[in-house]
Amino acid sequence: MSFNTFGRVLRFTTFGESHGPAIGAVVDGCPPRLDLSEADIQPFLDKRRPGQSRFTTQRQEPDQVRILSGVFEGRTTGTPIGLLIDNVDQRSKDYSEVAAAYRPGHADYAYDAKYGFRDYRGGGRSSARETAMRVAAGAVARKVIPEVRIRAWVEQIGHHPILYSRFDESEIDNNAFFSPDPVAAEQWEKVIDTARKDGSSLGAVVVCEAYGVPAGWGAPLYAKLDSELASGMMSINAVKGVEIGDGFAAALATGEGNADPMRPGTPGAGPQFLANHAGGIAGGISTGQPVRVRVAFKPTSSILTPVETITRDGEATEIRTRGRHDPCVGIRGVPVVEAMMALVLADQKLLHRAQCG
Repeated sequence: MSFNTFGRVLRFTTFGESHGPAIGAVVDGCPPRLDLSEADIQPFLDKRRPGQSRFTTQRQEPDQVRILSGVFEGRTTGTPIGLLIDNVDQRSKDYSEVAAAYRPGHADYAYDAKYGFRDYRGGGRSSARETAMRVAAGAVARKVIPEVRIRAWVEQIGHHPILYSRFDESEIDNNAFFSPDPVAAEQWEKVIDTARKDGSSLGAVVVCEAYGVPAGWGAPLYAKLDSELASGMMSINAVKGVEIGDGFAAALATGEGNADPMRPGTPGAGPQFLANHAGGIAGGISTGQPVRVRVAFKPTSSILTPVETITRDGEATEIRTRGRHDPCVGIRGVPVVEAMMALVLADQKLLHRAQCG
């Protein structure tokens, strides 16, 4: 059985392959009468679009989205919203070696072991090309949660982190790395250029925060807001770690050091929190503080450096992956992380409304 659908009330299903004619998504459960047009979706896709700098894959895809259904006279109808993006710049010949041998770190062997057959052209469904449809679906989800503002940035590339003393949110859209630290962005240019010229790649850490999430979204056990976020983030291609709030650092803290002390706040506005170690979630339920997630992206597995592997027949060989690949896939992961945050929060809002009114 394959699982291509995410969500409980607001659900989205993606379809298509990296080198097929198109990729698409169906968003179901969206409330009716919300303003929605292709112009509302396209800016988020443009942030993720490949080929915008030398620091990402040079595949040239315009990623122009079309709304096929679920919208009439500029408003959602409450029926499934069909979204489609044509693939226009495939180079399947670049993957001739991949057809015969497995790329270590990629899903090639795992797919073959599961299905006994795989689409080797760019990885098929395992390709990060699929994430374009998450971004499109995330744009729809943002319409469900207009009270929430979502912002993500790259915190670290390889061994080179930003300095939060230089954090400037207005800088995030002023460089190719979604960096809030302009000094770090200059350093990353040299770091990524070196990795790319060496035929290698680098990992990255992306931070995402959601502001304006009211207290009460989530559930105590099996639909915890943090477990749903962890699931959504871990489903993104190349993600190998997720932290909520302080994450693993909480294991090094004391009880009093990890607590988020409260003081009386403005009447009717909830308490004033003096810290946010929990990342805006306590007992699986939002507290009204910013919801904070850190996501670790592994280095891109498709690299030009030869790596030991085996053929489909089990023979020892080496492989180097030609073609156009991101030297650091975490950079374009920023809009994808934002999209998954939006999709989870919109789903949790609708779940809360269904139970609590």
